[in-house]
Amino acid sequence: MDNNHLHSNPIDYEWNNLRHKYTLTAPQIDKLNRYLELLVEWNEKFNLTAITNHHDIITYHFDDSLALAHYVNLTTLESIADVGTGAGFPAIPLKIMFPHLKMVLIEVNNKKRTFLNHLTQELGLTDITTYPYDWRTFLRTTDYKIDYFLARASLQPEELIRIFKPASIYKNSCLVYWASKQWTPGKIEAPFIKQEILYTLNDVERKLVFFYNQ
Repeated sequence: MDNNHLHSNPIDYEWNNLRHKYTLTAPQIDKLNRYLELLVEWNEKFNLTAITNHHDIITYHFDDSLALAHYVNLTTLESIADVGTGAGFPAIPLKIMFPHLKMVLIEVNNKKRTFLNHLTQELGLTDITTYPYDWRTFLRTTDYKIDYFLARASLQPEELIRIFKPASIYKNSCLVYWASKQWTPGKIEAPFIKQEILYTLNDVERKLVFFYNQ
């Protein structure tokens, strides 16, 4: 993407805003732009996302995914797992911004995994594993080293907090849940909440909910 033309149309203006908001490099913006193109192209065949407008993809997928970077020092982490990653959110935008991170993408849908595998090859991303089974099977059968688990528009918290069961190998990890401002925890998950952070995307108020085994 030619930086001399970043203000030539509204979409370029939004890319420029995203770049400054997260101190992204031109190659990182190029990868996000290619991600957007592939998402729109594949969405016609596979119905990967209900959000297909370029503006909304930049705001409600990319910006929303990267929001975590403002509240967690991701440079100090080694590995992240994305529960029900779908078309790669929030994991892939975070991987583009922090290429050192090892990623495990948990996704049972075969068409979405096909897209993810093509996407990671197309963008030249490495140290990414796609896991094809469900959350409960993952918890029961794997032993990855995971610092943070991320969940955005996938499973409900009462299912996610299975991670903190005494027998879970991942019981000392952190779980981050993307939620609307209006979301309130149930009695089962409330004891595991350590912090809630509010943030805004355009005029939409959101929050990141941090769960720990306290």
